[in-house]
Amino acid sequence: MPGSVLLGRALARAGVDDVAAWDGTPTNGGLLLLRTDHVYDAALVGGLARSPGVLLCRPEDGRPVAAHLPAGTAAAPIAEALKAGRAPGDAAFAELRSVAPAALTDSYDRALRKRGNPYLLRLGLETRSAVEWEMFGGSYKGVTDAVTKHVWPRPAFHVVRACAALGITPNQVTLVSLMLVFLALWLFAEGAFLTGLLAAWVMTFLDTVDGKLARVTLTSTPFGNVFDHAIDLIHPPFWWLAWILGLQAVSMPLAEPVTVGVIVFGGYVLQRLQEGLFLALFGMEIHVWRRFDSLFRLVIARRNPNLVLLTLGTLIGRPDVGMLAVAAWTIFGCIEQVVVTVQAGLARRRAPLRSWLEQ
Repeated sequence: MPGSVLLGRALARAGVDDVAAWDGTPTNGGLLLLRTDHVYDAALVGGLARSPGVLLCRPEDGRPVAAHLPAGTAAAPIAEALKAGRAPGDAAFAELRSVAPAALTDSYDRALRKRGNPYLLRLGLETRSAVEWEMFGGSYKGVTDAVTKHVWPRPAFHVVRACAALGITPNQVTLVSLMLVFLALWLFAEGAFLTGLLAAWVMTFLDTVDGKLARVTLTSTPFGNVFDHAIDLIHPPFWWLAWILGLQAVSMPLAEPVTVGVIVFGGYVLQRLQEGLFLALFGMEIHVWRRFDSLFRLVIARRNPNLVLLTLGTLIGRPDVGMLAVAAWTIFGCIEQVVVTVQAGLARRRAPLRSWLEQ
């Protein structure tokens, strides 16, 4: 999409409704001026909108690209200087304070669980691919499972790019994911484990795509957020129960199917409750407290790591062993989170807790 369209969406998110091309009309109120040949991180636009008297400069060469003019400031000379690409020392910018992008936002993004500076990128034919990759990387969560973090990024980038070009919305992608959830559930219950795993893995891939598509195109909505996260939250333990049922359908029943079912279903619920308790007690997610906790999130007994265990078991002809591995890993994950919660409680007695990503 044109950079101006994306910028308009970022401004709307920042609460700026009156958006138009600069025509030199005098104004008595505050004014935001931004070059449209650059791509701005949405958080950066929000920070600029909250900071009157600021001149935003590119980090690589210090050239000004945007400004927030306080009420009563003569806008025309500043607009012309921005368009001409003049240096911060130009007389037109004398009343403004020059800042880099990092000065307008928090380096720690709690929603995406990562640390980093907002992007401010010059957009042109020769920089388009690099800009798109940088934007995609900016939409990715920093703390997640190993498959999402290390396997999906490159293919997901191309699918997100295609969806954006074709006008496919994030909610449409999520709807396909939901259909695949039910397809995998049915196939697992029938004992068709390989085809079920194929449906499940495609679903997990699309689960990566929809969120990234929403963030890079600035089209996320409260409904879409609830729709996506509700699916993610609810379906995994039902897949594991369907898998146990499917083992009976292919004459490979577990010795204690009810016990294993209680472990994988109850353990999943318990892990989620533990995470909610940690958040309530300490004001942060359990996986962002220490570097070790973030690393353990790569392999903790959640959907994608469990699918890896089930896939390996199926490929060696022992889907029952795969499920037993999931049960054992679920027990270990629950114990590990109890230990982390106790450690955090003891550590808070000595000093307030902070995420390692904030330090």
